[in-house]
Amino acid sequence: MRELLLDIYQRLYDHFGPRHWWPAETPFEMIVGAILTQNVAWKGAAQAIANLKDRGWLEPGRLLAAPEEELAAVLRPARYHFQKAQKLKDFCRVLVEEFGGNLSLFLAQETGPLRKRLLAIRGIGPETADCIILYAAEKPIFVIDAYTHRIFYRLGIFPERARYAEMQAFFMRHLPHDAGLFNEYHAQLDALGHHVCLKRAPRCGNCPVLSFCKAATQADIRIAKSKTQKEMVQKA
Repeated sequence: MRELLLDIYQRLYDHFGPRHWWPAETPFEMIVGAILTQNVAWKGAAQAIANLKDRGWLEPGRLLAAPEEELAAVLRPARYHFQKAQKLKDFCRVLVEEFGGNLSLFLAQETGPLRKRLLAIRGIGPETADCIILYAAEKPIFVIDAYTHRIFYRLGIFPERARYAEMQAFFMRHLPHDAGLFNEYHAQLDALGHHVCLKRAPRCGNCPVLSFCKAATQADIRIAKSKTQKEMVQKA
């Protein structure tokens, strides 16, 4: 399985090239982006981050002190802006009150305690927590998202109702624990899911891992059977 996973990764990398993900100038900006991109395309989150920079609020103490309604207005491009304003404040409150605003100290925790503390913050679920651990703390943990599940379900590796923890454990078990590899692998899967392996009408002809895909094979079989049946009806 390790060989297969690394083969899939290499084909994706050869097809898409390095993704340079996560796009952020600082670890704190990365964390803000991880919270803002929940349930929205990255374009909206990026605009909200730009708005924060324009206000000079992209810093834990300033975000925490910002008037909540004004902050929400600034975050409007990221959607659910009132909820996300509260999420950012909740994270910053933990950072300021428990770690003196020292993000490096917060991120220096061992992976287990860091993940537990992140998940205890309102609005931070497993995917967001793991993104923070991987991209901001640079610790090896595999991030699972909807693209990952869709792709590996179609490849025939995950069941349709696979749980987050089960999928993550699969990658952690079969891949070397390397933050750089996990970083790039997650980014490559997102590129495939966003551009090729679409939820509806996937562009299978452009897929670099098509030869591994059981869903595509089954679709070809169905098309072939349908074509045969039509021919038999026409000959009858």
